[in-house]
Amino acid sequence: MATYHLQIVTPDRMVYDGEAEKIILRTVNGDVCILPHHIDYAVPLAIGEAKVTDGQGNTRLAACNNGMLSVHGNEVRVVAVTFEWADDIDLERARRAEESAKEMLDKLQREDVDFNVAEARLKRALTRIQVKG
Repeated sequence: MATYHLQIVTPDRMVYDGEAEKIILRTVNGDVCILPHHIDYAVPLAIGEAKVTDGQGNTRLAACNNGMLSVHGNEVRVVAVTFEWADDIDLERARRAEESAKEMLDKLQREDVDFNVAEARLKRALTRIQVKG
């Protein structure tokens, strides 16, 4: 199958730098699948599951937390706040984060300044739990 060059980076590290057959990510507009020879494209990322199929056809799941996706030519770049492969996710830590976020949300009203922060924490925890599944 045809491939393209994919880079996935976070502020901390280069997560992936190699050939890929496809990547599926959650954007602010919904999920997108990038295949070889995709039209030039840029979109902000949301919190959600990512699925990367490398140049050898191996698929890996990850939790992606916000950022940007860029496609230019046959080059695809993901710049994410965090990007965690399923193998690297600590399930117990994610469950503790879920409980903490739920407790915080229970104490807040929607109009409270910290409500959106707690809601985002809950989404990140639930995504990690789903990906680790």
